[in-house]
Amino acid sequence: MRIATRAATFALAVLATGTLLAQQAGPAPGESLSQSYRGSQARNVEYQKIAPFKVMDNLYYVGPGTVAVWLIPTTQGLILIDTAQEPYVDYIIDNIRKVGFDPKNIKYILLTHGHLDHFGGAVKIQKLSGARVGLSAADWDFMEMGAAARAPKAGDEPPKRDLVLKEGDTVKLGDTELKVYIMPGHTPGSVTYTFTAYDNKKAHKALVFGGPGPRNGVDGGTEFLASVERLEKQFADTEVAVNVHSYLNSYPYSNGGILERRDTAAKNPKGPNPFVDNASWRQWLKEAHAGAVKYIADEKAKADKGKTN
Repeated sequence: MRIATRAATFALAVLATGTLLAQQAGPAPGESLSQSYRGSQARNVEYQKIAPFKVMDNLYYVGPGTVAVWLIPTTQGLILIDTAQEPYVDYIIDNIRKVGFDPKNIKYILLTHGHLDHFGGAVKIQKLSGARVGLSAADWDFMEMGAAARAPKAGDEPPKRDLVLKEGDTVKLGDTELKVYIMPGHTPGSVTYTFTAYDNKKAHKALVFGGPGPRNGVDGGTEFLASVERLEKQFADTEVAVNVHSYLNSYPYSNGGILERRDTAAKNPKGPNPFVDNASWRQWLKEAHAGAVKYIADEKAKADKGKTN
């Protein structure tokens, strides 16, 4: 009995300590709230467990503070964009319930790219719901090669290859359609999704850019720049940027990250929806374009320096 009591007391103490840490923690000097989740508080698990919230009539944020997990309810079930990773997967499942939906009704899990923090919960959520998991062929390969090169920890396994998304595909569920575009640069086959989001029944053009920062040297930077130029030409009229992180490290989203916009909406619930913001989207495209050009130049300089050493 004493052992059991001590164990229970210890568990309660750990829980209380975690809650206290979350309450006491906050942005470091110079950090925005959204930035803190990817910066000074990135490893603070309790701090990361923010409450889910509604963004549009058919769009909910259900992820932790660091990486966005988006829920799109339709007339025939639920669509989930990304799944985060452990230790947050059960928390995401619970968040879906908190906003009034049954996670067993998830029909599609649409991944934006093959990094662990975006696909890590897919296996568990797929087992719970029976959902199809969609990703581009290039990033299915990317995930599988990563797992083959380094055995994943339990709970971090990539999902088995399921729905292979191609440029121009449409994922339709009930009254909702998502169009699929392959825009590499962050990963070999990062996926962009467009759909119609509604704010008080008014339609707005929404876009999920699946790889919002260049990686992999000159080649990746060149691909990313081409993707940004495509966004500038074809999708400059996007009204709702459905970002894959609360704060974008490579090129921060102007006029506040996801959590600043959440707080703005809460302070003025009868005002304009701060997530409907074409001006900030256009500004972000300019900054991402300039950033990509600089990234490529820097990577070329590194490569040239390596040749001369």
